[in-house]
Amino acid sequence: MKRLLALAMCAMMAISLCACGDSAANSGGAAAGAGAGATGEEAAAAADGAVDESLVAADGINVCIGSEPDNIDPALNSAVDGATLIIHAFSGLAKWEQKEDGSYEIAPDCAEELVEGEENEDGTVTYTYTLRDGITWSDGQPVTAGDFEFAWKRAADPATASDYGYMFDQIVGYSEEDFDPDQFMVKAVDDKTLEVTTKQRVPYWDELLAFPTYMPVREDVVSSEKWATDPKTYISNGPYTMTAWQHNSVITFRKNEHYHDADKVTMPAINFYLSDDVNNQLTNFENGDWKMIDDAPTNEIASLKEEYPDEFVVTGQLGTYYVGWNVNEDILPKDSGLEGKEAEEARAEIRNALSLLFDRNHIVNDIAQGGQTPASSFVASGLTDADGKTDFCANAGHEDGFAGYYNVAPEALQDNFNACIEVLKKYYEFDESTQQIKGFPTLTYLYNTSDAHKAIAEYLQSAFASVGITMNLENQEWNTFLNTRKAGDYSIARNGWLCDYNDPISMLDMWTTNSGNNDCQLGKGDHKDVKAYSLDLTDLGYDTKVVDGTWAETYDVLIADIKSCTDNEKRYELMHRAEDLLMSTGAICPLYFYTDLYMLDSSVKGFFSTPLGFKYFMYCTIEE
Repeated sequence: MKRLLALAMCAMMAISLCACGDSAANSGGAAAGAGAGATGEEAAAAADGAVDESLVAADGINVCIGSEPDNIDPALNSAVDGATLIIHAFSGLAKWEQKEDGSYEIAPDCAEELVEGEENEDGTVTYTYTLRDGITWSDGQPVTAGDFEFAWKRAADPATASDYGYMFDQIVGYSEEDFDPDQFMVKAVDDKTLEVTTKQRVPYWDELLAFPTYMPVREDVVSSEKWATDPKTYISNGPYTMTAWQHNSVITFRKNEHYHDADKVTMPAINFYLSDDVNNQLTNFENGDWKMIDDAPTNEIASLKEEYPDEFVVTGQLGTYYVGWNVNEDILPKDSGLEGKEAEEARAEIRNALSLLFDRNHIVNDIAQGGQTPASSFVASGLTDADGKTDFCANAGHEDGFAGYYNVAPEALQDNFNACIEVLKKYYEFDESTQQIKGFPTLTYLYNTSDAHKAIAEYLQSAFASVGITMNLENQEWNTFLNTRKAGDYSIARNGWLCDYNDPISMLDMWTTNSGNNDCQLGKGDHKDVKAYSLDLTDLGYDTKVVDGTWAETYDVLIADIKSCTDNEKRYELMHRAEDLLMSTGAICPLYFYTDLYMLDSSVKGFFSTPLGFKYFMYCTIEE
């Protein structure tokens, strides 16, 4: 069975996250030093910036999708650049394919077919997958159903610390608190048969099967912590095997003759060059050395569109570029006297007020310049509502006259500024003559290496300065940036998220308390005990009614209700309420809906990129 992905084209640029939330290339990520698995020869090349050409595939395509990836273990990756590498190296039960008409669909990969699943008396659904005959790992060993069972249990186990562990929460027996692999209903019946039982029918189940975190790994291979840093131990089962990793320089993949669909793989090798320098990327593209680059200098976008009308590409992507606040950062005056719920409500009001300062039209038209559209909500444009036609974001928020949580029309800018000032006056000393506040704590805005991110950061800095707020800028290399943000060691930071599958929940479940992608620290640290949220679902037939509850008692419960709901209309109403609760915190400040901007040499045929951010080179050819 194949499932067609109905993806409305949305807005995004090549300076994203996502990915998965983010990607090093799309986010302008930077290298973070030679990996522990580098050989002496490779480490030396990385140290002096040289590339050992003997390790580069002469018959391959040269591309750049980002800098040194943070992690390419399927269970531990959470970035789009890493995901693109993983889908070229691994093969799951399902995969994305592009149809002749340009649309995308889910098709069987390691599985013979994608079954509908049988509903049980208790409402659970059991799927029984049969693996293809003769599928093997790159070292020739057979791929078994037991490899899938092991991989899924490993990724779902909180002890693994997978950012995406929550993506297995639809499987019976999943638990973040006391995970028991024997109760987790994934079972290898025999070497070729995998049985999985979900809590109910999941609308996007087949899409999960194609996601990198659901890829198989072999227990004996991953027993070494460094297995995913060295080509010698990076055993895979997909279209390619890794033959060399010159850390911070280039990763080389060669066609895997053991892959079951090897006859469809037309590109013999791929050299993934690693760079966060957009000028370097453009130079290599223009001289013909690199056939595809996933970024471009912002100040040259206008001229590049003119000079390369067929090779400069802007296409749809499901994601949102936003500013994220660490909710544990106290932005109240020291003498505010506010505590507990009152203090948190005040911080949320201030964060939301400051979101009104930004001219999103200026950001997309004059800075980003990649066809993005201003965002007034977090859930991305292109994700549909319950009717399958209307954009979810078109029904977001509760204000008359505009969709979303802010009026982002150009004519609303002055009214937004005035509204922001009125809120700030409630909490800070205000100078009427300068229209600026006093006493706001100095902020530090964290962003990763990219001229585009820097340009946006400088604009945000100036917007804050206009009301008297000092915000310093701090740039970090990609890998460092990812982990700093994840640990909550920041006050305010750039962020972005690309959907993992075509459903609004993909942008909402990441904010549960224990999610590894919850960079805003909602429900974490000091915020864990804050009782400032209310939730009433009794009008929808639920018993849930919480007044002044914690994040876990409200948002986590709401997400769980969404995932257990089988009524489509009710499920979407619950998701709107989840976004309402999320946006009420002010921790998320959307700036624009993404587009995907990249440059592709006209000689390359067969390349495609999905609106989820993954780029596919295995079906490419180069016409001389």
